[in-house]
Amino acid sequence: MVIKQPIGVAAAITPWNFPSSMLARKAGAALAAGCAMIIKPSSETPFSAIAFTYLAQQAGIPKELLSVVTGNSSQIGSHFMKNPLISKLSFTGSTAVGKILMAQSGHTVKKLSLELGGNAPFVVFNDANIDDAVAGLVTAKFRNCGQTCITPNRIYLQSSIAQEFTNKFKEEVEKLKIGDGKENDVSIGPLVSAKAANDVQKILEDAITKRATEVLKGGQIGDSSFFKPSILTNVNMNMLCVNEEIFGPIVPIIIFDNVQQGIDMANDVQYGLASYFYTNDLKKTFQVSEGLKSGMVGLNTPIISTAEAPFGGWKESGFGIEGSRYGIDEYMLKKYICISNVE
Repeated sequence: MVIKQPIGVAAAITPWNFPSSMLARKAGAALAAGCAMIIKPSSETPFSAIAFTYLAQQAGIPKELLSVVTGNSSQIGSHFMKNPLISKLSFTGSTAVGKILMAQSGHTVKKLSLELGGNAPFVVFNDANIDDAVAGLVTAKFRNCGQTCITPNRIYLQSSIAQEFTNKFKEEVEKLKIGDGKENDVSIGPLVSAKAANDVQKILEDAITKRATEVLKGGQIGDSSFFKPSILTNVNMNMLCVNEEIFGPIVPIIIFDNVQQGIDMANDVQYGLASYFYTNDLKKTFQVSEGLKSGMVGLNTPIISTAEAPFGGWKESGFGIEGSRYGIDEYMLKKYICISNVE
């Protein structure tokens, strides 16, 4: 027979952009599997994790089973990887850091779950409902000001509908108001820091220097953390906005001619976390869904993350699953037992 047993003590390193939900997704599965978990939150958002564990203790979870450690990320991460008492690490963050953790895991042959960088394509075919696709892109791209790992990064439009889509999208983006997110009519708040806004500004300047056309002029507002949305056309693969995760409100638009070209261009990066596409053709639905090399696909919808669905990537976006019934297996070991001559 085959049984499943908890892997043991697990560690989690979580990012700043969804500091509570990322933690809940990891800790919930670990505790359900019978594992203890040690959490290293982002240095930019440590109090969410501290509050989370305090509430967990109030709910009856023993403090020995769920704890938080704050401090230097590289030192703590290195200790997690080298400590033989920790059997499993779940990490959400950049691909660069994920590769470092993979190398360090060799010290103890530690089990890993890595949810790394994303560079999601958003593909619109000529038979799509253009208004729905425009609304979907506004929702997906500007949620959390573009600071999510599954935010659409590269927008691919089939040539016959490209101009119509671009015009309608620009009109909708111009309606978005930047400001204090606590105000009811504000659509776009700040990036996480002025440094983050400056990093996004460099990506925008790279594209303009390489002769992209800024259909809607945007950019960092002064030296602040606020960033006005920018829409770019005449974009090519030599630009940072195509090859790197933007993590901000820049929208690069690229034109394609046929279905296979659209699939190939969408796959032409090292990442494979999420993909989106819009079509009303049933045959194309399956062709594109199977052809896109990513762990998650949204068809005619901008919202794909949900508790009952597996969340995880392909290629350099990592491996392992969070959420759904599959997520608990990341904290379990399978044991085969062969039985003979038992009375």
